[in-house]
Amino acid sequence: MDSSEKSPLSPAGWIAIAVLLALLGWAGWYAWGAWDSMQGVHMSALGWTFLVLGAVVTFVVGAGLMALVFYSSRHDMDR
Repeated sequence: MDSSEKSPLSPAGWIAIAVLLALLGWAGWYAWGAWDSMQGVHMSALGWTFLVLGAVVTFVVGAGLMALVFYSSRHDMDR
């Protein structure tokens, strides 16, 4: 980028990115602490099964809703 070219983001955009990165860092730190504090907790096979099942169902629902959004947008149903 040439020094005379204007940045694609305004100062407010850079502040928003910095705030979001700070929130992401805090969430990662918090998740690490929560995971680390559960060293002595043991989960049964049924617990792991339902944990994985919940993650898969959540992903499928999210993917299905996104597919519906793209489908309705493609077929001009968003009016």
